[in-house]
Amino acid sequence: MIQWWQILLLTLYAGFQIMDELHWYSSAGSAVFSGFFTGLVMGDMATGLFIGGSMQLTILGVGTFGGASRIDANSGTLIATAFAVSSGMDPEQALAALGVPVAAILVYTDILGRMANTFWGHACDADVEKMNWGAYNVHYWMGAVSWCLSRMIPVFLALAFGQGLVDAITGALNGDLAWLGTGLTVAGGMLPAVGFAILLRYLPVKKHVAYLILGFVIAALLGTAFSSIQTIGGDVATVAGATETAINGGSFKGLSMLTVALIGFALAYIYYQQHQTGAVAAVSAGAEGDDDDEL
Repeated sequence: MIQWWQILLLTLYAGFQIMDELHWYSSAGSAVFSGFFTGLVMGDMATGLFIGGSMQLTILGVGTFGGASRIDANSGTLIATAFAVSSGMDPEQALAALGVPVAAILVYTDILGRMANTFWGHACDADVEKMNWGAYNVHYWMGAVSWCLSRMIPVFLALAFGQGLVDAITGALNGDLAWLGTGLTVAGGMLPAVGFAILLRYLPVKKHVAYLILGFVIAALLGTAFSSIQTIGGDVATVAGATETAINGGSFKGLSMLTVALIGFALAYIYYQQHQTGAVAAVSAGAEGDDDDEL
C-alpha cells in the first residue's frame, strides 16, 4: 500500500520534474531520475532504476520540436515504479501495462498545460503594454503553476485512488490472464529496442556506419567495466593466465576473429571514405584549374 507521505512526495516531484525539464535542466526531469527518486521514496531503488532506464531507452529517439507534445515518460516511470513496488508487480509488466499507457495518456494533460500557459502568456503581454509589473510577475508564475498542475493532478489521482485498480490488474495478469502478463513482460523487454530503432532512424547511419560498428564492438568489449569488481578481477586473472600460457608455449586466447574482422572493416571503411573524399576534392580542384586556364 502506498503511504500518504509517499503520495505527497511523489506528487510534489511530479510538478518539479516538468519545471526542471523546461527551465533548469538539472537532469531531475528525466525518466532515469524519475525512476531513481520514486524507487528511493518507495524503498526499492533497483526496480526504480530498471523501469526508469528502460523508459529512457524507449524514448531515446523521441523529441519535441516547437510546441509539439510527446509522451510524458517521467510521470509514466513514476506511476509504474510506485505500483510495481507497492503491488509486487514484475517491473517489465509494470512498464508495459502501466508506464507506457500512462505516459501516453498524459499527452492530453500536457496539451491542457500548454493551453493554460498560452492564456497566461497573453496576460503577460497585456501587462507589459500597461507596464503593470506587479501583475506581470503574478501571471508569469501562474504559467509555472499550470505546468506543475498538469502533472501533479493526474499523478496524485492515480496514486491516491488507483491502488485497487492496479491490484486487480496485477491479480488478473498473474491469474487467468497470465498469458497476457507474459506477453506484456516480453513487450516491456522489447521497448528499449524501439527507442534505439527510432534514434537510428534519424541518425546518419549510412554515412557513419563504420563508427556505429566500432561503437558496438567497443561497448561489447568494455561491458565488463560496468560489472562487479569480482568479475573484473576474474577477467584480469584469466587474461594473465592466458598470457602466461602463451609465454610457456601454450595457445593464447585473445579476441575472437569476428571482433578483429569487425574492427578491421570499420577502420578500412573510414580510411576509404577519407581518401575518397580527398580524391573527389582533388578532381574538383583540377577541373576548376582547367576552366581557369581556358578562360
